[in-house]
Amino acid sequence: MVKEIVTSASYLFLQFGYKAVTMDDIAEHMRISKKTIYHYFDDKTSLVRLSVFHVFEEVKDKIVTIQSSIDNPIESLYEIKKIAVQVLGNKDKSPQYQLQKYYPSIYIEIRKKELSAFGETFKTSLKKGIKSGLFRTSIDPDFIMRIYFNGFRGLRDIELFPPEDYDIDQIIGKYIDYHLRAIATPKGLQFLEEYKKTI
Repeated sequence: MVKEIVTSASYLFLQFGYKAVTMDDIAEHMRISKKTIYHYFDDKTSLVRLSVFHVFEEVKDKIVTIQSSIDNPIESLYEIKKIAVQVLGNKDKSPQYQLQKYYPSIYIEIRKKELSAFGETFKTSLKKGIKSGLFRTSIDPDFIMRIYFNGFRGLRDIELFPPEDYDIDQIIGKYIDYHLRAIATPKGLQFLEEYKKTI
């Protein structure tokens, strides 16, 4: 039952936002009583926390699968972008904005997990790019990985990029383009230009 509640709550939170969705909404969506939810969760914050980590684990599995199954690191980055937009999107409800504003400790906690969860697979992807001639041999994969993560965090900063003014799909796309142009070889840039015509 805990898993079912977390799964349903995660879906609603991403659709409508962490603040907007009430325990009543979750109960109604699941066709159970609110009392049943409170039997398993002390409060909404504890449910939000588990839901955020549930989504995080799902996203992590998808990203690891993409990076291990797609050899071309430019292609894999754009495939990962699709997942990021799904989770960070929904401009009208802005779940990320609500998470930062109303549950800042959970937001900080999840940000701390990102580097340890994705850092090594991202470095491996950079090394693939170097080996295939798409990325310059002079880059330091560890440094580039950390710079990339730091920049991606900035995209989600609601003070730097207010969701009402910036479309997350567009700014992630611009950031990936910026990142790739900084590390690509002429061969990599040529592939990037051709690949962008297909997406």
